[in-house]
Amino acid sequence: MAVSWSGARAGDTVLDLCCGSGDLTFLLSEKVGSYGRVTGLDFSKDQLSIASSRQYLLSKACYNNIEWVEGDALDLPFSNVYFDAITMGYGLRNVVDKCRAMQEMFRVLKPGSRVSILDFNKSTQPFAALFQEWMINNVVVPTATVYGLAKEYKYLKTSIDEFLTGKELEKLALDVGFSCARHYEIAGGLMGNLVATR
Repeated sequence: MAVSWSGARAGDTVLDLCCGSGDLTFLLSEKVGSYGRVTGLDFSKDQLSIASSRQYLLSKACYNNIEWVEGDALDLPFSNVYFDAITMGYGLRNVVDKCRAMQEMFRVLKPGSRVSILDFNKSTQPFAALFQEWMINNVVVPTATVYGLAKEYKYLKTSIDEFLTGKELEKLALDVGFSCARHYEIAGGLMGNLVATR
């Protein structure tokens, strides 16, 4: 959904911000095709190394259009109005200055283009919030523990509690200059996707 809602089309120049190991980056690459250009940016050299290895292991022709860049979401190394679309998966919740990150996305996005931000949802509905907490405590963290990743996932509950609600995300996007913004609750309210147009 995040890639579809970004509005990326064949031949576009697109950015996957906080790309991690590249899941959305690869989907963007398939969307824009061999004539498009995809940049996957992350601050973690280790994650970019994993993404680069996956690029060669998966070896689809369109994946040749991907460039991996080590960088900061709060100070993007790109010129103004450069990208046709931006995706961000599970990154905005973790940046230290969400407003600055949104300003940077706005700056590098072409007018009329969209950013699509997928993340855990901070639900205002009590049942959805309780269900999400139960899933994290009883499914996500125990599963991560089996794979030796408990430490990496224990912060989820706190980070979601400190995150913005859908309405707050919409307001943030509008405040930094986006012309419209809409937050969609998905997966029964466990996840959310902000779509904002410059």
